[in-house]
Amino acid sequence: MRGVATIGVRIAALAWSMTALGRADDRLLFETDIQPILTARGCNAGGCHGKSGGKNGFALSLFGFDADGDHRSIVSGARGRRVDFAAPDRSLLLLKATALEPHGGGRRIEEGSADHQRLVEWIARGAPRAGPADPRVERVEIGPPPRLLGSGEALPLVATACFTDGSTRIVTADCAWQSSEPVVVKVAADGLATAGALPGEATVMVRYMGLIATWDTGVARPQPVDPAAYAALPRANFIDDLVYARLRHLGIQPSPPCSDSTFLRRAHVDVIGRLPTAAEARVFLADAAPDKRARLVAALLERGEYADFQANKWADLLRPNPYRVGIKATMALDAFLRDAFRRNLPHDAFVRELLTARGSTFRDGATTMFRDRRSPDEIVTMVSQLFLGTRLECAKCHQHPFERYGQEDFYSLAAFFSRVGYRGTGLSPPISGGEEFVTLADRGEVRHPLTGKVLPPRPLLAEPIALSERDDPRVALVEWMTRPDNPFFFRAAANRVWADLMGVGLVDPVDDLRATNPPGNAALLDALAVEYRRLGMDTKRFIATIMASEVYAASSTPDATNAADHRSFSRRVRRRLRAEVLADAVDDLTGVPTAYPGAAPESRAVQLWTHRSGSTFLDVFGRPDPNQDPPCQRDPDATVVQALHLLNGPQIAGKIAAEDGAAARLAAGDLAPAAVIEELYLAAYSRFPTSEERIALEAEFARAGRGRRQVVEDILWALVNSAEFVYED
Repeated sequence: MRGVATIGVRIAALAWSMTALGRADDRLLFETDIQPILTARGCNAGGCHGKSGGKNGFALSLFGFDADGDHRSIVSGARGRRVDFAAPDRSLLLLKATALEPHGGGRRIEEGSADHQRLVEWIARGAPRAGPADPRVERVEIGPPPRLLGSGEALPLVATACFTDGSTRIVTADCAWQSSEPVVVKVAADGLATAGALPGEATVMVRYMGLIATWDTGVARPQPVDPAAYAALPRANFIDDLVYARLRHLGIQPSPPCSDSTFLRRAHVDVIGRLPTAAEARVFLADAAPDKRARLVAALLERGEYADFQANKWADLLRPNPYRVGIKATMALDAFLRDAFRRNLPHDAFVRELLTARGSTFRDGATTMFRDRRSPDEIVTMVSQLFLGTRLECAKCHQHPFERYGQEDFYSLAAFFSRVGYRGTGLSPPISGGEEFVTLADRGEVRHPLTGKVLPPRPLLAEPIALSERDDPRVALVEWMTRPDNPFFFRAAANRVWADLMGVGLVDPVDDLRATNPPGNAALLDALAVEYRRLGMDTKRFIATIMASEVYAASSTPDATNAADHRSFSRRVRRRLRAEVLADAVDDLTGVPTAYPGAAPESRAVQLWTHRSGSTFLDVFGRPDPNQDPPCQRDPDATVVQALHLLNGPQIAGKIAAEDGAAARLAAGDLAPAAVIEELYLAAYSRFPTSEERIALEAEFARAGRGRRQVVEDILWALVNSAEFVYED
């Protein structure tokens, strides 16, 4: 069956080639017939001639976004030596591509192949280009219609280019194919999609002539699940309905609900960034009321630690290097963030205050964003990622390789920040101590880097916005962003909150929403965006909605159906505690606080105003590198250094053995060994020890030659070094 499918694809590709060379008007054009070959064979890829500056003196635009420049480089560049109109088959372009002449990229085209014949014929005809009246490709489509694949099934996909004159052409062989999840479904260069053995979802992307098309698919489990099993699942709100519908489609069952102790610890970590105390754990676990989880979430959202923790997350994204923008400006931004979350400022209002900020960098903390990012192209790169969930940086230099955005889209969006003005002391790293004022300048413009054309402010995928000289373009941008029909803003905001609570976004990474990186559950993401907007962008209420779902409360323990699932939320994703949360948890468990340089006495790690505050522990456990610009990337991976730091680090050992620490106090107290063990387990895990754990540890107290304090310290050391403590379950 596979052989037949492969032959079908090859026949289709051959039919395309014959059609292209034998059209009624007998045309063979650079844009529609030659550039696709260069892209499909990798000639204009980033690792070859498409990289900045080209390679070995021959430069092409990345993925062919600049047809004018590419044609000029091939036909006229290097004094025209790359093409030989008198002997087309001896053209240097072809001798290199077929490896008949030494070529660093190796053989990209086989001599005598359809690609080779097409290039020879094109050169023989004088290397013609498309004119204004020639049809252009307006979209590319993939067939057959999307469907799930069976385990191991192979299906040939066909790409069809649709032109402005209504004609179509099969272009399967001249496309770049890619799968979002190759383990689930891989796709070959000829469009053959092959399903793997693991259930899951994938999106196949095809790129042709700067256009993108996607084909959503997946692999269902071979053993069906009884529909009654899904009907019997507990449901709290629309989130459960949409997740269970997706799981049923894939034949996956969700894990059972987590225990009360797990929910208690999870909720504390997710909402306020700290572990519950032993006393709080006792009260919650003894509460028999059916609504105790909802009451817990409501109480946590009103605690003061909520603002500190949420501000700490946004500081990763916005906080600049104080040695670049100044200590006072950095502290002003930190104060703005904490105040915004204390006031529960709606997310759209939060974004509006940031993006339209004016005033002093000493008093108006939101202006620090513009002190750090000073040119429209710098500002728009950050704004598009944080608030539109779109990575536009690629389009700054060339056509986005996985999206429809190009340079004009990038610089038109950047034009909204062309009139950001400054008065006062500018930057003077490494110490920028002066006050600066962010204002609205009288004039400002952004030009296209290639054409020099002045670009009017234009939102993504929309028409330009007409503005007067008195209008602040940033205000117009925010108004467009927060319109109910905006295709980016609400989905990006909802996805970010979901990722914070669930450990992974519906779209992952959270700032990369695009057709070729689809959500794990598109219906759920759309519903969450609608709900967030309906709630008036009230983040606390939105968090409570997500945490009320059965999906949020699911166990992390996999079963036979969902062990391989990591995108459909059939179970909880375990993750290491955030560096600051883990540092505070160690302090709380050992009873010994850490003194951080540059911070007020008794400050917790989540309250630090700068990543420059010295802490080996925070650095080891992945807080952002302060030398990055901006310092926003965290390393989520577990490392040997982290394990060694907990096992042997003098800081941890000193806290455990401290004379004023928890171990010393418990050892000196009159609690029975069982009560000491219980106290430590509640503080570390928010649960009581099992009978096996209790019996084993009580035996340590009874062993001859061991002092009570030594045993307590050993238990405390073991708890700190356990995965149950370091990870959120």
